Amino acid sequence: MDYVSALVPPVVMAVFFIALVRVIVKTQGGAAKAKEDAAVDAAMARVHSGGTSQGGAATDA
Repeated sequence: MDYVSALVPPVVMAVFFIALVRVIVKTQGGAAKAKEDAAVDAAMARVHSGGTSQGGAATDA
């Protein structure tokens, strides 16, 4: 019965990991996807235009 006690923890962790991945995949997109995409696009535009979001100084490297 030692093999059963040796296999239970990895099997339990695998089940929880698969469940976590499924939850993450299912929650991608949805109603807030457009708002999130717009926020990322705005942040990227600020970075590419040299703007800052926190009032700090922008430097060119």
